[in-house]
Amino acid sequence: MEGKIKDIKMAEAGHLKIEWAEAHMPVMMALREKYSKTKPLTGMRISGCLHVTKETAVLVRTLIAAGAQVAWSGCNPLSTQDDVAAALYEEDVPIWAWHGMSTEEFYWCIDQTLVQKPTLTLDDGADLIFTIHNRYPDLAKKIIGGSEETTTGIHRLRAMAADGKLLYPVVAVNDAETKWDFDNVYGTGQSSMDGILRATSILMAGKTMVVAGYGHCGKGCAMRADGLGANVICTEVKPTAALKATLDGYRVMPMDECAPIGDIFITATGMKDVIVKRHFEMMKDGAIVCNTGHYDCEINLDDLESITVSKKEVRPNCVQHTMKNGKRIYVLGEGRLVNLVAAEGHPSEVMDMSFANQFMAMIFLAKNKTDLENKVYDITEEQDQEIAALKLQTMGIGIDKLTEEQIRYKTAYYEGT
Repeated sequence: MEGKIKDIKMAEAGHLKIEWAEAHMPVMMALREKYSKTKPLTGMRISGCLHVTKETAVLVRTLIAAGAQVAWSGCNPLSTQDDVAAALYEEDVPIWAWHGMSTEEFYWCIDQTLVQKPTLTLDDGADLIFTIHNRYPDLAKKIIGGSEETTTGIHRLRAMAADGKLLYPVVAVNDAETKWDFDNVYGTGQSSMDGILRATSILMAGKTMVVAGYGHCGKGCAMRADGLGANVICTEVKPTAALKATLDGYRVMPMDECAPIGDIFITATGMKDVIVKRHFEMMKDGAIVCNTGHYDCEINLDDLESITVSKKEVRPNCVQHTMKNGKRIYVLGEGRLVNLVAAEGHPSEVMDMSFANQFMAMIFLAKNKTDLENKVYDITEEQDQEIAALKLQTMGIGIDKLTEEQIRYKTAYYEGT
């Protein structure tokens, strides 16, 4: 079989995890049942670069059920769940992914998924898309389109499109309301706290939690830390975001001011050098530092290394750095996504909608392959509402519907007060 994983003996445990995820992802299961009959992805070769979790396995199985041929790699060196990778490999899915790979191995794995000369790409972080653009531009000529699931990835792809450098159409899965307002907020918030607690076993109540960035992911982290009894401080560079954090009841201040008083720091900005040398030097003894953004550049670990005299792993995914000033800083998950490195990632229930959008994006691209320009496309409002309605239906929740008179009233500009 094609692929490379850590240990096939882990497959049984992976199958059990996937079974659990399928029981908690009713939207994906409904889509699988529907599209396994019509197989709209027949003839499509999908190369995927996405965290190998039990939820991702549900997506992979659904793509295959809809007729696609897939090849897969993980989208982060530390996020792969080896038992899930083994289960997919046992199911004859060409997959190159294992936990703890080097940066060189990470990109080698992406290269292997491109051997099949994909017609579609599916991304979380845009590493696959950027690899094609930077190293295999000839492959792009045969690619119908791709999808991308991170905020930072979409920002960069829109910039490429604006410069005329985007070689094929990309669907902005991240910008779907049923993704960013649920996955980013509730998924990131809960799973990041889960990762921190698994790596440290600390009592969150009474701690001062510094959340860098008050976008959707930062908002979710602040909300869940607050719910666990932490005193939350937010840092921001965007005035409107800082104002939202303030009106949501959190203190807002620059990182230079909160560095000496924070007990736990979590970055959720998508920007490099959010925490640097001077911040580490100001932190109290025993401060915990972690990141929940997709890229590992938010915490400048090279700066920390330059002032570290000794370090040791005191718990799984928790490394103690003793600095020259005698203080100890604890770094979780090597500065990578703490929710995936130290925990299992987002709960299945919330990934149900995100991956429904990924799946539907593949069908959209396959269906409209001759009519698309090389630009970033948004998920349609119709699809957003359809997925949300299906999710509500699986939860047994009903909502009201507008009457014909109310529908007319919406656009009746002649109506007065």
